Amino acid sequence: MKEKIRLGVIGLGCRGISLLEAVMLPHADVELAAVCDLYEDRREKAAQMVREAKGTEPLVTGNYKDVIAMEDLDAVAITASWENHINVACEAMRAGKYAAMEVGGAYSVEDCWKLVRTYEETGVPCMMLENCCYGRDELMVLNMVRQGIFGEVVYCEGGYCHDLRDEISFGRENRHYRFRNYLNRNAENYPTHELGPIAKVLNINRGNRMLTLNAVASKAAGIHDYLLREKGPDYDAASMEFMQGDVVTTIIKCARGQTILLELDTTLPRPYSRRFQVRGTRAMYLEDNRSVFIDGPEHKALDFKWREQWNNVEQYREQYDHPVWKKYLAEGVKGGHDGMDWLVFRSFLDSVKAGAEVDIDVYDAAAWMSITALSEQSIAMGGAPVPVPDFTNGMWIQRETKAPF
Repeated sequence: MKEKIRLGVIGLGCRGISLLEAVMLPHADVELAAVCDLYEDRREKAAQMVREAKGTEPLVTGNYKDVIAMEDLDAVAITASWENHINVACEAMRAGKYAAMEVGGAYSVEDCWKLVRTYEETGVPCMMLENCCYGRDELMVLNMVRQGIFGEVVYCEGGYCHDLRDEISFGRENRHYRFRNYLNRNAENYPTHELGPIAKVLNINRGNRMLTLNAVASKAAGIHDYLLREKGPDYDAASMEFMQGDVVTTIIKCARGQTILLELDTTLPRPYSRRFQVRGTRAMYLEDNRSVFIDGPEHKALDFKWREQWNNVEQYREQYDHPVWKKYLAEGVKGGHDGMDWLVFRSFLDSVKAGAEVDIDVYDAAAWMSITALSEQSIAMGGAPVPVPDFTNGMWIQRETKAPF
């Protein structure tokens, strides 16, 4: 068991800097050995943060290969743009470094296979930092499902419903990769926040798998309208034709018969939601009003007592809160995104220190990330069904679930 981990960070935009500040630097057992970004101001800002927090001098570079080449490095955290996640992760694995890879969709199914093959050839783990799998409600619902409270789960919903018009529209000014993606692609481009917790509930890759998907996209009007109002008709992007549909709906069929509905909604005005919903033969959970409904004689629809059951998730905490969160609350919640960032990164660090497999592995990452490339194909074909590859090559039938999932 390692006492300390030497870590390099590749990609220091908004997400990279926030993780560095809230999660990486506060860990006493992490030595920030290298910071890397294409932009000098970003990497210098990160280096100064390391100096102030740790009193050490990291390698500062604009070339990620310099980081991966460091012989005494244990792991790399990849928080660069979507296009670079898989390639950088594969190079890190080949160099014997654990890889922590931020979320985002894949650009091709072949890239997902590349990730899996690299792991199988090297034996070096790569973990997707899908923090929503560690959400308190998500883990509580998973705990209830595993205890049989939901009966047999037959249907799940999830979404990335987040008004990102400002971030997307001014992506060039802010050097954010979403601009070029929304300009040129039409897909479920950010599927893992919603799909990750659902995949754990449905035991995807561990007794179940996704078989096919159909995806459709609405027209793209939100960014154009937003830019006209915010920047005016003389702003060049106001006359650009964005390809990304305002609302993308994806339906997935699973081997064990369940269906999953995913929604991407990021370019119209709306409040934030991940739309997490789990429907079973004996219970349901609905995120948007934070409610659990458990079937029973007292819940007959005829007497309308079910109405009293809404907005009630807190009454189930004591009995069903996941052990991970019970321990976390006792120790003190830390980090960003309501504490989820801390939990997902702590899980990665513990795996590196122990030389163990990670909790969200390459088979999870490949399956979840492939939804972007597959949805792009389906949308282009008018919503036609496309097969979801089995990245486990049949091993999903006998792979067992892994704590805490």
